[in-house]
Amino acid sequence: MTIAVDAMGGDNAPQAIVEGVNRAIEAFDDIEIQLFGDQQQINQYLKVNPRVTVMHTTEVITGEDEPVKAVRRKKDASMVVAAKAVKEGQANAIVSAGNTGGLLATGLLVVGRIKNIDRPGLMPILPTFSDEHKHLILMDAGANADTKVENLHQFAILANYYAKKVLDIQNPRIGLVNNGTEENKGNELTKQAYQLLKNDAQLNFHGNIEASTILNGLVDIAVVDGFTGNAILKSLEGTSRNIFRALKNVLLNSGVKAKLGGLLVKDALGALRDNFDDTKEGGAVLLGVKAAVIKAHGSSNAEAFYNAIRQARKVVQTDVIKEISDYFEAEK
Repeated sequence: MTIAVDAMGGDNAPQAIVEGVNRAIEAFDDIEIQLFGDQQQINQYLKVNPRVTVMHTTEVITGEDEPVKAVRRKKDASMVVAAKAVKEGQANAIVSAGNTGGLLATGLLVVGRIKNIDRPGLMPILPTFSDEHKHLILMDAGANADTKVENLHQFAILANYYAKKVLDIQNPRIGLVNNGTEENKGNELTKQAYQLLKNDAQLNFHGNIEASTILNGLVDIAVVDGFTGNAILKSLEGTSRNIFRALKNVLLNSGVKAKLGGLLVKDALGALRDNFDDTKEGGAVLLGVKAAVIKAHGSSNAEAFYNAIRQARKVVQTDVIKEISDYFEAEK
C-alpha cells in the first residue's frame, strides 16, 4: 500500500513528520510513502529508502488560511497534492498534521464523499479510565458545526464499522451524548436521534450518556453533533494538560517534603500521563469519504506521527472504507 504524507503540515513540520516517516518505513515492510512538500527541507531529515518518494510542492495551507478558499486557490499545496494522489489512485491514504479545516475541506472537495453519506464526521479515538474497555470513539469531533438527525445516525453506523474492523470490538456499545441519561432528555435533535439509534437493529445502542462519564468505559462509541463534540474534545485535552501542570507545580513549589514525595510518585505519574496520551492511537479519521484521511495532532512529534501512519496502514489493511462504501452505496 502507498500512504501519501503532507510533510509541511503541523507545528513541527517537516522535521517531526519526516522522522515519523523514517520510523514507519523501518517498522512496516509492506508500505510505501509519498512525501509531499519542500524537497530541500524534507531531505535534511529523510533517511534514503527506495520505498519513500519525495514529491516537491511549493505551497502550504497554514493555520491562518480560510480552508475552502485555500484548497481551491493553493493548487500546489502539499496537502492538496497529496489528496489528489489518493483521488487518482496513486496512494491509498493521506496523513496530515496540518490545518484541520483545510484537511476536512480537502477530504470533501478532493478525495470526495461516499455516495449517500450526507456529511462525513471527524473521529478521534480517546483513552479511557476503564481497564476493560480502553478506547472511546468520539464521533463527530468537529467536522460539522450544524448537524441533522440523519447525520447522527450515519455517524453511529460509520463509527460502528470502524470499531469492528479496525479496533476489533465485536459488538460496539453506542451512546448518544446528552444532558441526561433518560430517554426523554435533550433537545429535539437528540430526542429524534435517540429513536433512530434505538430502532436500528444493527446497532448496539445503550442510550444516552453524559459528558461527565464519557471516559468511564460505559460505551465504545459516543455519538455527538460536531459543535458539541469539538467542545468536549478540547475540554478534555485542556483539562488533562492543566491537571498535570498543576500537579507538577505543587510538587516542585511546596517545600522539601513535597519534592521528596514527587520523586516517589514520579514514575507512577509518568505512567498515568502516558496512559492518557491520545496520540498513541494515531490521529482522527475523517470517516465518510472515499479513502482513509487521517488528521494527526498539529503538535505531533515523530512518535505521534508514526502512530498516525500506523493507524492509516491498519485502516487500509482492513478495507473498512470499502465496506462502508458498499453499505451506503447499496442504499436507495
